[in-house]
Amino acid sequence: MLNKFALALFATTALATPAQAADVYRLLGPVMTDPSVEQIEDRCDFYASQIDLYRDAMLGDADAATVANTLERFDDISALLFSATSEAGLYQQVLLTPEQRNAGGACAARLAGLSSEISLSRPIYDRLATLDVSEADPVIQRFYGNTMDAFRRSGVALNDEQRARVQEINDELATLSTEFARNIAEDTSTIEVSPEELAGLPQDYIDAREVGANGMITLTTATPDYFPVMTYAESDDLRRRYSELYGQRAWPENDAVLKQIFTLRDELAKLTGFENYAALQFANRMLDTTDKVEDLIEQTNVVARPVAQADYDQALAVLQQLRPGAERIESYQLSWLSPKVQQANYNYDPQEARQYFEHDRVRDGIFGLTEQLFGVEVRPWNTRVWHESVGAYELVEDGEVIGRFYLDSHPRPGKYTHANVVPLYAGSPADGEVPVAALVQNMPEGLMEHGQVTTFLHEFGHVLHFIFGSRNALAGASMAAVEWDFIEAPSQILENWVYDYDTLAGFAVNAEGETIPRDLVERMNAVRHFNQGMMEMRQLGLTATSYNFYTQPIPDDLGEAAREWQQAYSLVPISPTSEMQAAFGHLDGYGAAYYTYGWSRVIAADMFSRFLAEGLTNPETANDYRRLVLEPGGTKPAAELVKDFVGREISFDAFREDLERGLPEE
Repeated sequence: MLNKFALALFATTALATPAQAADVYRLLGPVMTDPSVEQIEDRCDFYASQIDLYRDAMLGDADAATVANTLERFDDISALLFSATSEAGLYQQVLLTPEQRNAGGACAARLAGLSSEISLSRPIYDRLATLDVSEADPVIQRFYGNTMDAFRRSGVALNDEQRARVQEINDELATLSTEFARNIAEDTSTIEVSPEELAGLPQDYIDAREVGANGMITLTTATPDYFPVMTYAESDDLRRRYSELYGQRAWPENDAVLKQIFTLRDELAKLTGFENYAALQFANRMLDTTDKVEDLIEQTNVVARPVAQADYDQALAVLQQLRPGAERIESYQLSWLSPKVQQANYNYDPQEARQYFEHDRVRDGIFGLTEQLFGVEVRPWNTRVWHESVGAYELVEDGEVIGRFYLDSHPRPGKYTHANVVPLYAGSPADGEVPVAALVQNMPEGLMEHGQVTTFLHEFGHVLHFIFGSRNALAGASMAAVEWDFIEAPSQILENWVYDYDTLAGFAVNAEGETIPRDLVERMNAVRHFNQGMMEMRQLGLTATSYNFYTQPIPDDLGEAAREWQQAYSLVPISPTSEMQAAFGHLDGYGAAYYTYGWSRVIAADMFSRFLAEGLTNPETANDYRRLVLEPGGTKPAAELVKDFVGREISFDAFREDLERGLPEE
């Protein structure tokens, strides 16, 4: 662990020449595992001081601007900002005390403000503008073009007063973002239930919950508590009450925060010359206009709605057998009905499959799949971690470590409540530094649902993309520089492997040591497309909510608006008590661009069509995928990466064909 004295030593080191600037990666990390608030603040001071030194060295150079003395220095500044902010964000997500997490959040907000300051710097922009990169290689030209475009979109061309206002807005937004995330993570809502109300749940779930002195069991809104109840509890009343509690996490406090975020982002967009924040946000994406995003929403709606109706009809028929007289499906019945339909119509029981998915075996199976597909080894990394349940690993190729990652799988009070990857430090082959990331999720410690296995592999896909795609000479050409509406595709394509028998047979073993039966996996595949239409319609509802909050006037009642926008796509009634926007973290992080998930599914289906044709474990196909899609990172436009792999432009066809497999046969 880097202590305060080492930080002080680094902070006194002046970095004035391009050769010295190449050492930027050695200034980063390592992650502190149990820092005091003062140590987090000292680390933050150190990073900010180094960024200032790099900026001063760049602007103080009397020589004419060159790629080496200007663009590469700016890349170093960007690398420092990115990694410092990511590290602080990790502290906010995973450290064990509120004080530590708050200090991490405060540092992340401070560094976001510094990033804004640099993006508005006329001296930096003016020096970069004198560069001539016409003779440079395509990667340099792309990085330079993206850099100058980002400066212009940030508002660097505005007058002094306007730039000052943009800086104020960005500072306020950074603080609000921290507050929004903290309110979600620290929500302490609980519900008391009697043991009898848990009828239908797996016995290991019930056994793991303590019965209090009053004879009741206390459940939180954490994922391992909530989703099994919503899936298996026979009590409609329990599921209704629990879903109402879950749907009001971080409410009402986050409504006030969101209104400020929406207001400030709208002002920011208009200051920088855009109609709204969505238009500003999409300008450097694959779908770079609001019209293109609206077209994607409508195209998906046309394809998904009849498939969703077929899903609904199946579920309603089963509900009417279980609840005679039922005329419609309520929102709190959807998850519970899904396994009922799977059993009745497909002879598939999710609990039968669940016994084969123990967390540690799943983890090892995902590592094994990685080794098989990409010719690497995953091995333990001997380093300190912030909690005893956290693992640390290295990715090794031909005896050389090419990346490292932390795995924080299980829930704790105050920890980030969903699943995400924090890309910490990009690699630098010249300096011998490798990419480092952290996978933070909330999985049960024992048996997992098949859907949780899918999520695990999806998130691990982000780890692989970051490691493989961040070993470039420029940090600004790493995986983090790829268009952000492509970013989910390399993770979504991996989800297909959890339906492959040969893959599952390598790790899906029950307590008796028996491998998952082939016929169970065949039934799993038969049921795979049930509810896919309903899922896409729910995703469209979330996409519309994300998009509309940033393109329409801010509603007085955010919950009412969110319910209305989701109801336009939902085949079941949205609960009138739902205030989901208050805990919809993507409203901050993804802003108007939740459509990213839908667009990435289109791309993933298109890329997977090549694996289907050539074999899921075909080494040449997997090698091409790594070499052509993952390793380039942000060195090429994402559309070119896909074209390089599939040999043509992106097509909607594979996504549509896959979705329509959920239609009943005529």
